[in-house]
Amino acid sequence: MATTPSILASPIEYLKGVGPLRADILKKELNIFTFKDLLEHFPFRHVDKTQVQLIREITPQTDQVQVAGRLMSLHVLGENRAKRLVGELRDSSGTMELVWFQGINWVQKSLEVGKEYLVYGKASFFSGYPQITHPEIEAFSPEKSEGKGFLEPVYPTTEKLKQKQLGGRQIGKLTWGLLTALQPADIPENLPDKLLQSLNLIPRYKAYNDIHFPANFTAYQNALNRLKFEELFMAQLRLNLIKSERHRFSHGVVFKQVGELFNSFYKTCLPFELTGAQKRVLREIRQDAAHGRQMNRLLQGDVGSGKTIVALLSMLLAVDNGFQSCMMAPTEILANQHFVGISELVKDLPVTVRLLTGSTKAKERREILAALESGELNLIIGTHALLEDPVKFKNIGLAIIDEQHRFGVEQRSKLWRKANIPPHVLVMTATPIPRTLAMTAYGDLDYSVIDELPPGRQPVTTVHRFEQARGSVMDFIKQEIAKGRQAYIIFPLIEESEKINYENLMRGYENVKAFFPEPKYWISMVHGRQPAEQKDTNMQRFITRDTQIMVSTTVIEVGVNVPNASVMVIESSEKFGLSQLHQLRGRVGRGSDKSYCILLTGNKLSSEAKERLKIMTATNDGFKIAEKDMELRGPGDIEGTRQSGMLNFKLASLLQDKQWLDAAKQMAQQILEEDPDLSEKANERLKRFLQSQKGKTAWSKIS
Repeated sequence: MATTPSILASPIEYLKGVGPLRADILKKELNIFTFKDLLEHFPFRHVDKTQVQLIREITPQTDQVQVAGRLMSLHVLGENRAKRLVGELRDSSGTMELVWFQGINWVQKSLEVGKEYLVYGKASFFSGYPQITHPEIEAFSPEKSEGKGFLEPVYPTTEKLKQKQLGGRQIGKLTWGLLTALQPADIPENLPDKLLQSLNLIPRYKAYNDIHFPANFTAYQNALNRLKFEELFMAQLRLNLIKSERHRFSHGVVFKQVGELFNSFYKTCLPFELTGAQKRVLREIRQDAAHGRQMNRLLQGDVGSGKTIVALLSMLLAVDNGFQSCMMAPTEILANQHFVGISELVKDLPVTVRLLTGSTKAKERREILAALESGELNLIIGTHALLEDPVKFKNIGLAIIDEQHRFGVEQRSKLWRKANIPPHVLVMTATPIPRTLAMTAYGDLDYSVIDELPPGRQPVTTVHRFEQARGSVMDFIKQEIAKGRQAYIIFPLIEESEKINYENLMRGYENVKAFFPEPKYWISMVHGRQPAEQKDTNMQRFITRDTQIMVSTTVIEVGVNVPNASVMVIESSEKFGLSQLHQLRGRVGRGSDKSYCILLTGNKLSSEAKERLKIMTATNDGFKIAEKDMELRGPGDIEGTRQSGMLNFKLASLLQDKQWLDAAKQMAQQILEEDPDLSEKANERLKRFLQSQKGKTAWSKIS
């Protein structure tokens, strides 16, 4: 039986009061295309129009204020950029100023001197007088103060919308019109009765009404709690369904034994004792790979925590069981570094390792492809080049992806289409992600974390210096070079334009050369515009200590390993995000010597930049930094999660709603343990709702 299309799917132009012209601007400015989009354009606060203050009660401590009074005058003052519209509002207790810098003509036309108005906005003081800039203003009549039976919603809007008479108040009228036309059947319940009762949640239809037009703040809070829980619960349910289906139905190759290669490497070739965290993660990988279902595991570890050794031991496990492995990195520099490091570690073992990148010459490429297809090549390390159609494996059993957020889902899935039974998958990231976020964004993956650094590593000392201290910073680098150490000097990508970035870098390079003249000092330079061969040569010169200083853009952010480098100078570090600063700092402190990170900035710093620099100088813990980063920027901005449909919450916050997130996780797991297919009558609503939401699965579902 065909289902009747929901009224909420109707195009927004069909709503009374909208029409084609208004619909067009609602689509462009607010992404409101349907009735449902308008219903989910939630107010960001509510105003109790019954609460009116007197002007004399406003103090410097007052934040938002609502006053009622007569508009005594309205004048345009100043010219050009200083032009503003100033009104004087008077009530029985005193006067205050109302000021507008934008939309002056429109405001002038819509206000009338001598008339009474209800005014709402952020209070401030100017020359001892209270003032509101860009107030919300409407005609006042005594019945306004008697209330409307609900709190008045205030909606996000834009200047363009206001000019088309679609400000917050008009959006409220449209929403009110929509809600009065809807019946409970148009917003059907999607949560089981048992769950609603156990958490004391109000019905869905009531929640949508009360989030827009609540009778009081308690009604609003109940609506907010209901809809926040729903967002978090549905996200958890989807992720757990994907994970449960994979665990039940996916086929994977079986690694039956821990064989000769794994054991001899572990006993004789390991350059250091594994940490407890590395051993724990290896156990998890071995258990996954032995069960006959495909492993899909996220391995997270801070910079320098030893993920590569875990990856190599996992690849040797595959070879012991007769399978090939591949390791894919996002850049040639990183792929090459993995190749050099792994080749050195397995040089005494009967294992073949090759490197395949965009720069591999045609003759060598043909040899590698033939060896891969015949099965004589055990391990291949490469870049996106591994995804190309001519790359065929005889029997790939394990695919490892480093810095996984740099690859799209479609790209990654090309790898496992190269086998009849999909290989086990280990995705690695050195970008620390707060656990709360990881369990939500990557909840469909099994999750491992290396939370210990190898013994002997000293924490990097991080300091902030202003531009005027540049001379002493350069002198410090000279002292470190005199001890035989090396240094990085990193310049940011400031503009969109590659040309401007290149010019900035070249200016910086010339500046560094002035402090470090040849032939006493030699400098390597690496940037995105260099041909791969030149980049590689310059990198190698730094690795082999032919040069003491590496001047670079953030191209070296991920994975570059030069244990002798002890100083990292980050120019204009106020222009970097926390995650990137932490990644860059991770390039030093990789040997046993004391290392330093110097954050150079200009004198003018925003409060956010000051906060970032303060965090960086206070801790080396990537997970603490990631938590702080999420607080400052919000989860949707954390690197690697922007693509995640699971984090596009309209109301819920992973930071502030931890209590609801925990409840959502627990309930989702409990329901799926009891009814994995959601086939029981009690879960019928859930199943129907999830089917109506098809296509909204997590981006990290990679198999």
